[in-house]
Amino acid sequence: MSEERPKNQRQLAFPTAQRGEAPGIVEGGTESLAAERGTESPAGTERLMEEAVERENLKEALRRVKANKGSPGVDGMTVHALADHLKEHWPAIREQLLSGTYKPQPVRRVEIPKPDGGVRKLGIPTVLDRLIQQAVMQVLQRRWDRTFSEHSYGFRPRRSAHQAVAQAQQYIAEGYRWVVDLDLEKFFDRVNHDKLMGQVAKRVTDKRVLKLLRAFLTAGVMENGLVSPVDEGTPQGGPLSPLLSNQVLDELDRELERCGHRFVRYADDCNIYVRSERAGQRVMESVTRFISQKLKLKVNSEKSAVARPEARKFLAFSFTRNREPKRRIAPKAMARFKERVRELTRRTRGVSLEEMVADLSAYLRGWRGYFGFCQTPRVLMHLDSWIRRRLRSVVCQQWKRFGRRVKELQKLGVSRAWAVRTASSGLGPWRLSHDPTICQALPNVFFDTLGLPRLAAGS
Repeated sequence: MSEERPKNQRQLAFPTAQRGEAPGIVEGGTESLAAERGTESPAGTERLMEEAVERENLKEALRRVKANKGSPGVDGMTVHALADHLKEHWPAIREQLLSGTYKPQPVRRVEIPKPDGGVRKLGIPTVLDRLIQQAVMQVLQRRWDRTFSEHSYGFRPRRSAHQAVAQAQQYIAEGYRWVVDLDLEKFFDRVNHDKLMGQVAKRVTDKRVLKLLRAFLTAGVMENGLVSPVDEGTPQGGPLSPLLSNQVLDELDRELERCGHRFVRYADDCNIYVRSERAGQRVMESVTRFISQKLKLKVNSEKSAVARPEARKFLAFSFTRNREPKRRIAPKAMARFKERVRELTRRTRGVSLEEMVADLSAYLRGWRGYFGFCQTPRVLMHLDSWIRRRLRSVVCQQWKRFGRRVKELQKLGVSRAWAVRTASSGLGPWRLSHDPTICQALPNVFFDTLGLPRLAAGS
């Protein structure tokens, strides 16, 4: 695989574990980092279950489960009902966990559409199982995360998609202007249970935790009232799946590091940056072989490619082809954005302008929080202008009758002569929204007062 190098939490009846039962987490690097990455001393892993059910760990797990909200599982229990359920049943649940007899319930199958077509199958655990998964995940993550590759950015504390995109940009700027873009086919559905548990068993000696993890993997899926067994995959929808996916792909990270590759991985999205197309083809062949033979997974040949970075997308971003590449919004992400804005600003929605702006603003703030990381301000300014024009066309549609148009324009400071001229123009709402008189009556600041956020500063 080598390439040429060149808010206040309600008090709960969680019993407190006796002090000293669960060993502390090793801090720093001499013990775990001096050894091969991925190993853990038995003394630190043989009583993980006690640490998982410790009061403070459970309070944090409950806080996160409630913050994530989410749908009920197969038992119908909501997140809001969980606290009361724990007050009554937690001592018995805790005893089952400590004795290794706890049995998770099947997950509820939910299908959600993918942005690029098809569906993504989610497995929604019950809220109680989500709490237990979260508690166990927190304990394992504190131990495992520091051993993962610095090239892995997905589902990790203090790491983000923006950091991954920035690192990819840095590789391109350094002259690695070809990318091996890998897409793993149905990754979460195809994880080999035996291989995964074999990896986990090297790091965990608490057999109760190993048994519980295996039980979560094989709990089954309920669909249309029927429970089907599961013999592979880590169902998306539970708190443990992201951590387990990083554990599975850590073996890939190690191999890529061993070969000296420049790469960035975010969950199952992996980009490797090389200097030439020929090197990229060699890397694609060897990595595909490694993933198939060693990880027992499959590379989607239709969605994977060796190409110029500007021709591919990574975490919904792409890059310009400048000497100093800039981050830009990928075309498909831009198309999805415009489609959503069109839905929210449809003139036939039958809602007031204020309500429409409120709905739109919530979406725009979230979108800006992620895509504001782009380095193409003109694009954002164009989008701001386009959004305001769509809203002006909504107003023009609402002022459909001649008399009302004249009246409303005059209210907004337009002279009667210009109001009459504009109202009688015969133009449709979209063309009329670009008329100078409409823009004067409904300036940018008008939408600011309604709370519409701007995507670009000063637009």
